Amino acid sequence: MGCRCLLPLLLLSVITVSAVEVQRPRGVPLSKKHFYEEGKPFTCLDGSRTIPFDRVNDDYCDCQDGSDEPGTPSCPNGSFHCTNAGYRPVFIPSSRINDGICDCCDATDEYNSGAICQNTCRELGRKERESLQKLAEITKEGFVLKQQLIQEAKRGLEEKKSKMLELEASKTQLEVKVEALRTVKETAEEPEKAAKDLHLKAWEDQKAAVRMEKDKAQMAEVFLELDGDGDGFVSLTELQSHNELDSDSDGSFTETEAQAMLGGVDKVDPAAFEAIWKDIKDKYISEAQAPLEALHAETRELGSDSDSEHYSEGEIPEEEDDDHDDDHDDDQEDDEEEDDDPDEADYNRPPAVQEKKDDEAEGMMPPYDTETQKLIDAAHKAREEFDVAERALRELDDQLKNLEKETSSDFGPNAEFAYLYSQCYDLTTSEYIYRLCPFNRVSQKPKYGGSETSLGTWGQWEGPENNIYSVMKYEHGMGCWQGPNRSTTVKLKCGKETVVTSTSEPSRCEYLMEFTTPAVCQDPKSLDSMLHEHTEL
Repeated sequence: MGCRCLLPLLLLSVITVSAVEVQRPRGVPLSKKHFYEEGKPFTCLDGSRTIPFDRVNDDYCDCQDGSDEPGTPSCPNGSFHCTNAGYRPVFIPSSRINDGICDCCDATDEYNSGAICQNTCRELGRKERESLQKLAEITKEGFVLKQQLIQEAKRGLEEKKSKMLELEASKTQLEVKVEALRTVKETAEEPEKAAKDLHLKAWEDQKAAVRMEKDKAQMAEVFLELDGDGDGFVSLTELQSHNELDSDSDGSFTETEAQAMLGGVDKVDPAAFEAIWKDIKDKYISEAQAPLEALHAETRELGSDSDSEHYSEGEIPEEEDDDHDDDHDDDQEDDEEEDDDPDEADYNRPPAVQEKKDDEAEGMMPPYDTETQKLIDAAHKAREEFDVAERALRELDDQLKNLEKETSSDFGPNAEFAYLYSQCYDLTTSEYIYRLCPFNRVSQKPKYGGSETSLGTWGQWEGPENNIYSVMKYEHGMGCWQGPNRSTTVKLKCGKETVVTSTSEPSRCEYLMEFTTPAVCQDPKSLDSMLHEHTEL
């Protein structure tokens, strides 16, 4: 009798607890309650088999998908639903059930482990609601600012388009002006060039005449020097006295070679000498200069022998600089001696040296005459006016190109990001100064000096398909040592201020920045509804 009385009491107790605590099998979300009807066969959620309901949560895995054991750790692929009333419901792997660690804030995952768990859901929910409330306030303020940015962008776009129309009209007028001034310039330059060419030719002719007279005088002096017997002729013997004229430079100036130089005759008068002068003047050494030349040659020879005799390879003679200075002083004295008799020295100089000396002696080109100067001044004025107009046209064209680029750029669905264009934002860390110039570039510079490193130039928007304007991509920065070119991903977050909040390098040469801006703030209604849901929980 006692047993019969006790059993109903126990059943009543179980039924009472079930009615209060469990309205569905443990670990089952409310959305799937209808699959678990007590007293009816249970069909695995993957449809693989059907089992009696009393085998649900019996610590034995019957279904391949583990759906028959939502509240036990029997199935390795099962999952447990934490209701977490007052906070967010979550799923945890069934392996965490009764493992002694509280994973659900309502402690329902540790119903048989003996672990002492506090229900923290309401406290977590309260903190999340506060966080959501704060986020909602920021989002509301940011969204208001975003609407202002959109209105400013619309006005700015209208102003820029109006400005472009003005610049286009000015450009057309300026192009006409530039072409007209080009014609004036070219017209003024023609007589200027002709007059300058004429002036230059007259000066060249004058120099040529002077040089010709000088050459004739030098030829006459050489003739007199060669005509040793004063008979008015230069003979083979007299010509042979100058070995430097040896045609084959074999050290022997033969009679045959001298005769060939004289044109096949034995002697020439001044008139005939003029024909051979051009062949010998570059080689001829005046008798007055011969001793000096010999001295220089002997010095060079002695110096060479002395070097080879007294110094072995690689040795450096002492007081070489002093000797060199002495030689330099001697050369200066020799030059001064030569300058004492310039006429005598001129024809012994190499042609290029002599020509340069002649140019220096002749001085600068004489000033232009009055008429030529007037033509030059007129052409100069025409060039200046053309250059000014052409430069103004280039600057105007650059303005147009910049405006066209700005008005055609993707600044968001409503141009809310347009205000970032031509702006830069810095973030200073312990080592570097990072600079983000939206739609332009990203850079890094050492805080205490050093050159700037490009971390990428503007590429494109690269957010997910449903929120593409949440991520910016900057590519093709400075190359890393034995690595790729640097690049930067910029993640945009809603905020009342426009500021770079953080930077990192998650992968080598790949940088990550976080950037807050009102332009990315969404309509706060979605946050209000989320906050309302949490309040209900």
